Amino acid sequence: MLPKQRQDQIVRALRADGAGGVKVLAGKLGVSEATIRRDLEQLHAEGRLTRVYGGALAVDGGDEPFADVNAVNAEEKDRIARRAAELVSDGESVLLDIGTTALRVAQHLHGRSLTVVTSNLAVLEELENDEHIELIVLGGFVRRSYRSLVGYLTEESLRQIHVDWLFLGTSGVRPDGRVMDSTMIEVPVKRAMIKAADRVVLLADGTKFPGHGVARVCEPSELSVVVTEPGADEATRTQLIEAGVQVVLA
Repeated sequence: MLPKQRQDQIVRALRADGAGGVKVLAGKLGVSEATIRRDLEQLHAEGRLTRVYGGALAVDGGDEPFADVNAVNAEEKDRIARRAAELVSDGESVLLDIGTTALRVAQHLHGRSLTVVTSNLAVLEELENDEHIELIVLGGFVRRSYRSLVGYLTEESLRQIHVDWLFLGTSGVRPDGRVMDSTMIEVPVKRAMIKAADRVVLLADGTKFPGHGVARVCEPSELSVVVTEPGADEATRTQLIEAGVQVVLA
């Protein structure tokens, strides 16, 4: 992982958890504590976090700009998205979650005879001119910082539909296989999406294993497939397989 990618991961972890110790961050990212200390000093100088004894604090609870998140682990996300899109057959219906990996799935669905349902405004922009795809956009409150629709209207819309596939994003997967998220406002929508789908596919790069998050989205038993990469934590992958989940490596 390049230093810039590693530092972006540090900022994401702090925004999710509010604070982080040097030892914990080093363990999450698989680097030395000395490396983390240097990163924290640099990020503090750039104003992206507040350095404190033993670790750092998030500077605020705001969301990262969508474009910034999209640039993190871009190659890994694209491999995962391409492999996920291969699971879908023409004529089926697909529900795409918020997030940047879901956007990349949409990019691999172009030109196919599908129905796509989404609360992801970036997906809307990606697919709106593709005449092969029947595109359905859920209602709701516009969350501009993350290009998504949330709230009661979004959840109510989901209660009126049923799809073949859901492609779900996450902030992290716990060692026991639980799917977590760090943004509380998105969690009710994700849960409603799970109820609306026959098959639930979790999209998660290796940095999400094990990952962080303050709110439980679902248990591993509610997943059908997890698409990840070979570098994902093997023990967590084993927990998912033992729960009956198909783990696909991209």
